[in-house]
Amino acid sequence: MVYNHLMSKVGFDNAKYIRLQSQNIARRVAKFNKLYLEFGGKLFDDNHASRVLPGFEPDSKIKMLLKIKDKVEIVLVINANDIEKNKMRSDLGITYSQDLLRLIDSFHAVDLQIGGVVITHFNKQSEAVKLKKSLEKSGIKVAYHYAIENYPNNVELILSDNGFGKNEYLETSREIIVVTAPGPGSGKMATCLSQMYHDNKHGLKSGYAKFETFPIWNLPLNHPVNLAYEAATVDLSDVNMIDPFHLEAYKKIAINYNRDVEVFPVLNDLLIRIMGKQIYKSPTDMGVNMVGKCICDDEVCQQAARNEIIRRYYDTAIEVRRDILGEDALFKMETIMNKAGVTKEDRKVSIAANELAAKTGEPAVAIEYEGKIITGKTSKLMGASAAALLNAIKVAGEVPDIHILSQKVLEPIQELKTKYLKGNNPRLHTDEVLIALAVDSVTSDYCAMALQALEKLKGCDVHSTVILSEVDVKTFKKLGMHLTQDPIYQTKKLYHAK
Repeated sequence: MVYNHLMSKVGFDNAKYIRLQSQNIARRVAKFNKLYLEFGGKLFDDNHASRVLPGFEPDSKIKMLLKIKDKVEIVLVINANDIEKNKMRSDLGITYSQDLLRLIDSFHAVDLQIGGVVITHFNKQSEAVKLKKSLEKSGIKVAYHYAIENYPNNVELILSDNGFGKNEYLETSREIIVVTAPGPGSGKMATCLSQMYHDNKHGLKSGYAKFETFPIWNLPLNHPVNLAYEAATVDLSDVNMIDPFHLEAYKKIAINYNRDVEVFPVLNDLLIRIMGKQIYKSPTDMGVNMVGKCICDDEVCQQAARNEIIRRYYDTAIEVRRDILGEDALFKMETIMNKAGVTKEDRKVSIAANELAAKTGEPAVAIEYEGKIITGKTSKLMGASAAALLNAIKVAGEVPDIHILSQKVLEPIQELKTKYLKGNNPRLHTDEVLIALAVDSVTSDYCAMALQALEKLKGCDVHSTVILSEVDVKTFKKLGMHLTQDPIYQTKKLYHAK
């Protein structure tokens, strides 16, 4: 059973994390002239970490880098095939190419130096060529890297003029080269190794380390926080496992994941040949992860992770319903839930929303705020999401349970939707209700109180008994609320607009 009263507590010491992580990276840098630091996960908005480690700030990694910004240079990596296929980031609703530009802008905004962009797996893809030209017009250096047959196993070919030697060299000037990407499969590690190969040819001693937040190497294999990582990467088929190389070398258990363990023997061989000696005895050695040492309340983090696992189950069910993932992904999620000791029935908002839907015969939404379950039902005026959100902010803002929105504002919005924009559904979405609330707040104290209470809903759980429109999903995300949905469409139509 998941106990939500723990969720308001802090389980992670963020200040200690930034301090220890900075120190650990500095020690690693001291061993080399230059360190290529491969960053896994998100740099700016690591909301997964903040959900499973209450107290972890989503921008912690950036704050840590800003402490050593004079030593840091950013290299971004993107796969040419992802550019060509317009691969999407489902969490942001933008392509990898667009996210690359977003990340560059974000790094510039905090005054972190951009070393350039590496386009991997280049084979004259037209969209990749266009992107390179566009970036170079903006003063961003771009290098092409090519696919190498039987990578990473054909070491002789990789470390030759027809392997890494064929790649364009991206010259950098700082001590720490942070290598990041819009998403997985971009080729970050290969980029690091290729750059090290070329550095070596230029007489420069460079090294490699990995900055992965999860799995946390010094937590147990089936700790809920590590299980939540498996749940978050179910589409990649990542599996947490005991690092056999670490166990053999140090007689200590450390947790890693299958891809790093599988590739380590070949990677180790490559590193030895490039660097001239063995630096790491295990894939865990390569990491600079101090997260586990900064958990200050393990129980709080365990409960937060269990909640996250349940949310990931619902997310996976939606992906399966949309034929993005296969049924096997849902089976894997059920296995993870069993290990964590949770079921989908542990989600209070899901139970409440479905009870209301069964009673009304219409879609319903439930929100949990400070232990209270607040529901919203479908009506002629509003969708269930809009109704639940309005009810929740009235509770959060201590507004009386009365109608606070004026017909003078609501009716023109409905007329705009149906008469002028030719919509079939006159019901108001969440964003439209919030606009009406903002307009009414000019003359209504109750509406002003409700509007000011919006920020209090950050971190609240929400559940819908049907798959919501993209508009409603984005509204809940912007408010920082944790949304889950049953994998059911409201209508039996074959086409479901977002």
